[in-house]
Amino acid sequence: MNIYVSNLSFSTSSESLQELFSAYGEVTSSKIITDRETGRSRGFGFVEMPNDTEGQNAISELNETDLEGKTISVTIARPRTERSNGGNYRGGNSGGYNRNRW
Repeated sequence: MNIYVSNLSFSTSSESLQELFSAYGEVTSSKIITDRETGRSRGFGFVEMPNDTEGQNAISELNETDLEGKTISVTIARPRTERSNGGNYRGGNSGGYNRNRW
């Protein structure tokens, strides 16, 4: 079961997330998502637990609890959706010369 954890402190590590969830069963992985440019935490992460019953128990027990001074939100992770443009959205005119001018 893939679990989404949000509203994390920017100082929360993958290790502390794994330790927290290990109290409820086996954790195969934990990952804090970081900003590509700065490497700073984006305030959310994912925990993978192979046993769905243990994962559901962890969600029930940990949702809306305090971790490192922040009230975390814990839910089942939604499947990742593919972006049709590869994530490179550029709204509006792309700039440059307007070929439709008279």
